[in-house]
Formats: sequence, structure tokens, C-alpha cells
Amino acid sequence: MDTHKTKSMKNIEEQMQNVGEDSLRYHVLESAKNFKTSWVALGRSLYTVWKDKLYKDWGFNTLEGYTSKEIGIKKLTAMKLLRSYYFLEKEEPQYLSSEYAEQAPATTVPTYESVDLLRKAKNNKILDNQDYANLKKDIFEKGRDAQVVKKDLTNLIRQRKEIDPEESHEKERVSVIKRYLSVLKSMKKEIEISKLLPPTLLKETESLIKKLEEEVS
Repeated sequence: MDTHKTKSMKNIEEQMQNVGEDSLRYHVLESAKNFKTSWVALGRSLYTVWKDKLYKDWGFNTLEGYTSKEIGIKKLTAMKLLRSYYFLEKEEPQYLSSEYAEQAPATTVPTYESVDLLRKAKNNKILDNQDYANLKKDIFEKGRDAQVVKKDLTNLIRQRKEIDPEESHEKERVSVIKRYLSVLKSMKKEIEISKLLPPTLLKETESLIKKLEEEVS
């Protein structure tokens, strides 16, 4: 039986033997072991580990080091789990209830990839409330595959941009200006702290910041 287990699964089981069964650390390992069917439990546990920096108590300098070395999960996956769980907790807590977990058919329980797509759709200014509601129905009621959802979402966003290209262009312009503002404000702070550049340059930077702020106001 052991010969069919992955290296990461063997590592998890070995780690479980070295920590107390009542500890959160054991619970995280157990959730990782059952990752395919209980990503919500793992996301909840990892969120606690990240929020309270418990990985440092366990001998790891970073969350990435902990997730990759102890439970065999890459940084990208760990961040998607954290974001997906936190999104549900904040925006759709009903899907974290024990009633939903018990009553929902296994075929419709969404993956963390699907929830991550829903999270991105919620923050996308191009999509409206009805778009979000339709996407949520596809994910939680119809149990559509994440790849299918992603394809449909990409097409929908493309259609929205084509409907109003001027509005899309304006949003992109504002986004670029905001990035410039962020850089300029950091530069201004450095100039003030270091005092290595002439005051005239500081005034010019402040003037440019003010002009750009007027552009996005």
C-alpha cells in the first residue's frame, strides 16, 4: 500500500506521527492529507497559521517554507487556498456552514480554483451584480468545472470590454496613473528621508503628484 503513496503524502504521515493529535499543527497536516475532499478545512487552518504566524513557532521562517516542506503545497496553491477561504468567510459565509457541507451533493461542492475565480469576478469592475450571481450559481449549484468557468468568465469579460471600449480604456488609463502615483509617492518619501537631492526636485515631485491626483479624482 505504501508503495502507491506520493512522497508528499508519506512526508505528511511521518510528520503527523511527531506532533500531538490535539494540536492545530496535527489538524493542518490531517487537512492536507484529505486535501482533495476538504480544501475548506485546510484553507481555514492555513488562514489561522498565516494570521497568527504559527509557522514560526514550528521552526519555519516563512509560510511558503512551512507549506512546501511540511505539507507539500506550493506557494501559489497555498495563497489560492487562503484567498478562497477568506473570500467565502467574508462574502459568502453560508457556504462554510456545516449544513451546506452535509446537504450539498459531492458533485456540486466547488474546488478552491472555482472559488478563486469567483473572488476575482467579485473584484472585477467590468462585471455587474447579475454576472456575479450567474457565476455563483454555476459554481455552487451546478458544480461546473473550474476550467469551464474560467473560459466562460474570460469570454464574458472580453465581451464587456468590446461593448464599451472607451470606458475600458479610461479604466486602464486611471489604473496606470495610480501606479505612477504610487511610485512617485515612494520616491518623494525617499527624497525627504535621504536629503541627498535638491529641494527643487522634491517640489517638482510634489507638483507632479498633485497633477496626477487631479487626473484620477
